[in-house]
Amino acid sequence: MSTTSNRPAAAIDASRTAPRQTGAAVMEGQGSYNQHALRPSAAGALALPLLEQAARQVDPGPEDRPILIADYGASQGRNSLRPIGAAIAVLRERFGAGRLIRVTHTDLPDNDFSTLFHTVHDDPGSYLRNDPNVFADAIGRSFYDSVLPPGQISLGWSSHAACWLSRVPAYIPGHFHDLRATGAAREAFDAQAAADWISFLSLRARELRPTGRLVVVLPAVDDTGFQGTGKIFDAANDSIAELVDRGVINADERTRMVTPSRIRSRAQLLAPFAESGSFEGLTVESCDVFHPPEAEWVAYREHGDARLLATQRARFFRAVLIPTLTMALDPTRTIADRCAFADALEATLVRHLIAELCEIPSTSAVMVVARMPY
Repeated sequence: MSTTSNRPAAAIDASRTAPRQTGAAVMEGQGSYNQHALRPSAAGALALPLLEQAARQVDPGPEDRPILIADYGASQGRNSLRPIGAAIAVLRERFGAGRLIRVTHTDLPDNDFSTLFHTVHDDPGSYLRNDPNVFADAIGRSFYDSVLPPGQISLGWSSHAACWLSRVPAYIPGHFHDLRATGAAREAFDAQAAADWISFLSLRARELRPTGRLVVVLPAVDDTGFQGTGKIFDAANDSIAELVDRGVINADERTRMVTPSRIRSRAQLLAPFAESGSFEGLTVESCDVFHPPEAEWVAYREHGDARLLATQRARFFRAVLIPTLTMALDPTRTIADRCAFADALEATLVRHLIAELCEIPSTSAVMVVARMPY
């Protein structure tokens, strides 16, 4: 399977002015992310023991104020329910059923907050069920800005969000995803990712209470540079090229398609702490890379339905990345055009994924940082 195109129109100098796109689109709405984001959910499950341990160590703050938990990059909420519920269970053990707890979910202003609120309120697995002393709210703001008041958060959680960058630093010749960036494009993405990671950590350091903890889960590359999900991205890249050939989109639109993300290595995550062992009052308690099994592949070994497997993978891609790719379409495109592109890309990707069946594992990092006493 090829990962680049030989078409001259798709080649672009990565040193050119950065794309007009300033950041990622939100995940696909109407509950699509909740339904299809099984990979982030599986990675988040790996972090539960570390999140529970963090909840055992944090300072809850004054007794007359709620214990504050922040969920940075909540999307539509379902993947937050189990982790937040696990943390609350530990806090209940420590401080009793009467202690007030406030959970604040944050995401971009255009996030599907309606689905988020319905999920938190109605889902049978919600942490609000049977606990009248837990209160939930949400803030529509980028976590590259200050989100919450200084020194108030006891426990922070962020899953599969901090890989998104604040802006698109460059085009990627022949591809849309940072995993396949080389040369000047790779340098631009690395520089933007380093600056954004410093910003993210600095802002969270201000918001955490002394002894507060932040648990971050995000896609990663291992020490060999491996990230299994790249197989899906390559199949999608070939599918986009096919849509150009079929006239669904034009070559210029394809050229502009780029995801403002950076899948980092463990060394890149630890870089801000490398010189002194701490950064902005934060210290690293753990940072490890895991290869969670692909639940869809395990199920496929039982049911043997290749189309179902490929469809599950394609719908994950659609929920997470197609909204951002759609931003590259010409402004004159109608809503119907944009929907047609999304449908065509999903269908074409299913076909490409069926043609090359194999396990596609993820690679994820889980990092725990602690706020030192003032």
